[in-house]
Amino acid sequence: MSFGRLGLFGCVLLLLLGCGGSGGGPATQTADASAQQVFRWKLITTWPKNLPALGMGPERLAELLRVMSSGRLDIKVYGAGELVGAFEVFDAVAQGTAEMGHGAAYYWRGKIPVAAMFSTVPFGMTAQEMNGWLHYGGGMDLWRELYAPFGLVPFACGNSGVQMAGWFNREINSLADLQGLKMRIPGLGGEVLKRAGGVPVSLPGGEVFTALQTGAIDATEWVGPYNDLALGLYSAARFYYYPGWHEPGPTLEAIVNKEAWESLPPDLQAMIEAATRMINEDMLSEFTARNNSALRTLVDEHAVELRKLPDDVIARLRDLSTQVVAEMAESDPLASRIYDSYMEFAAGVRDYHRISEQAYLETR
Repeated sequence: MSFGRLGLFGCVLLLLLGCGGSGGGPATQTADASAQQVFRWKLITTWPKNLPALGMGPERLAELLRVMSSGRLDIKVYGAGELVGAFEVFDAVAQGTAEMGHGAAYYWRGKIPVAAMFSTVPFGMTAQEMNGWLHYGGGMDLWRELYAPFGLVPFACGNSGVQMAGWFNREINSLADLQGLKMRIPGLGGEVLKRAGGVPVSLPGGEVFTALQTGAIDATEWVGPYNDLALGLYSAARFYYYPGWHEPGPTLEAIVNKEAWESLPPDLQAMIEAATRMINEDMLSEFTARNNSALRTLVDEHAVELRKLPDDVIARLRDLSTQVVAEMAESDPLASRIYDSYMEFAAGVRDYHRISEQAYLETR
C-alpha cells in the first residue's frame, strides 16, 4: 500500500470504516477480534537515546501510534546500542529481531549502494523536493521495490533540512586542506571526500564527540546547530563550516519487517502510513524552529568560528559528486531506474524553484 495513492483522506476513511459496522456475522466477529489484538513491537534506532529531534522522532512516533490505536500498537523504542548496534538496524529488522527501525538509508550503502539516494544526494534535492519525489514523483514505489528482497517496508520519517558542512579542528582555505583530512562523513558524501583527497570515517552518533576530542578524526559532520549543540561538539572543534553540500535534504526512514507489517489489520497499517508522514513533517518543523537559536548560542556563548567553505572547494566537490552519483547508477538496472527517476524529478523541480523559492529568497 502506498501513501501516495492512499492519501491522508484515504487513511481517515479506513480508520472510520474500521470502527464502523454493527452486524454480528463471521466477518464482523473476525474484525472485532482483530480490533482487540495488541501488537507489541520493538523499534530500534541508529541514534543515541532521546537525542533531540533525531532520537525523539522515533519516541514520538511510538507514542503517536499508541494513542491513535488506543493501545493496540504498543511500541518500545531502543536507542543505538541498547538492543543492537547503530549500524545493525537494517539487518536486525530484516531478520525479525525487531519489528521496526529508524535511521537513514545511506547507512546501508555498503549493502545497497543506491539506497543512499533515498536519504540524500550531495548537491541534490532539498527536504521539500525529496518529499515531492517520494510521495508524488514515484520515489516511494522505487524505494519499496529496492527493500522488498530484504523483507522490509520503508517509510519517510523525518528530515533535518539543509545541514552544516561540519566541525573542523583546522581551517579550510583551499583544496589542499582536504588532503589527508580524517572526517566522519557517511553516504555518498564520504566517497566524494575520498576522491577529493580526504579520509572518510564511518561512526555512529554516540562515538562522534570522543573521536573528535581525542584526535581520532580531524573533522566531523553531524546534523546542524540544534543537534550539534546537544552533542557538545563545540568543545571538541573550533571551526564550524557551511553549507552542507553533502546533505541538502536528508530523509530519515522508518523500516518495518514485512511479515510484521502484513500481520497488521488495514487500520493499523493506515495509522503507520499516516503517523510516519506526520513525524516526517514534525521533525523538519522542529529543526527549522530550533536551529537559529542554537547557532546563536554556539557563536555568542561558545565562541565558535562560523565559516563558509571556499568557492573552489565547493566547485571541486560538486564536480566529484556528479561523477560519484552517476557511477552508482551503473551498478544494476534498478539502480539505473532510481537514478533516472531522481534526476528527472530534480531537474523539473529545480526549474520551477528557480522562479519560485530561489527567486523569492534572493529578493526577500
